[in-house]
Amino acid sequence: MTESEKNSKVRIIRLSKIRDRRGNLSVVDNKSLPFKIARTYWIYDVPSGKDRGGHAYHKSHEIIIALSGSFEVYTNDGTNEKSYRMEHCDKALYIPAGTWRQIRNFATNSTALVIASTPYSPRDYIRDFDTFCEQKKASHERDNH
Repeated sequence: MTESEKNSKVRIIRLSKIRDRRGNLSVVDNKSLPFKIARTYWIYDVPSGKDRGGHAYHKSHEIIIALSGSFEVYTNDGTNEKSYRMEHCDKALYIPAGTWRQIRNFATNSTALVIASTPYSPRDYIRDFDTFCEQKKASHERDNH
């Protein structure tokens, strides 16, 4: 598998976990991620029954970590869809560009840390799922001709 192919797949990344009787410590840095960190934000106080995300990016790659509590991340790459239960802060979900994501089923007091490969740009977003599917289909047809 080439580096490009490896970085095109949604996957769980195990973060370092330093165990100590005083408590555990995990580290995220540019060495542990498949991209350089350009932006970091967190999602919290999500009301019961509400979802976050519901978009894809043209260029940005992301890492999502459950810092506290738990939630599910639904992903769709135009061919495969999968749901990941995030509940351990030493596991990160890598989501490459061109992947639809939606964060669902937040437990009370959950915090999702998101680390992105690009600064915020509204032009990078694909916010409509039907448009996302049409773009993926067109891209797949171009690649197969």
